[in-house]
Amino acid sequence: MALSGNVCDSDWSVSALTHQTTGGFGCTIQLSHNAPGGVFNHEFKHGGIFPTERDAVLAGLREGMVWVQLKLSKTLSV
Repeated sequence: MALSGNVCDSDWSVSALTHQTTGGFGCTIQLSHNAPGGVFNHEFKHGGIFPTERDAVLAGLREGMVWVQLKLSKTLSV
């Protein structure tokens, strides 16, 4: 079973989806936000392995929200 979660605001969205891996659970993170040139989309895997799906999805959502915060504050440029 895969656990998923989503957090969004008017200009951005973060989704996290868990997957079973050796030693526990991992998480794939998808994010998008409105940018001057159109909608920016990005997908990446969390670097950690977690003992439960709940831990994995919560860590993925946190990581995605930090990424969006850094991107929107122009601290991170991709």
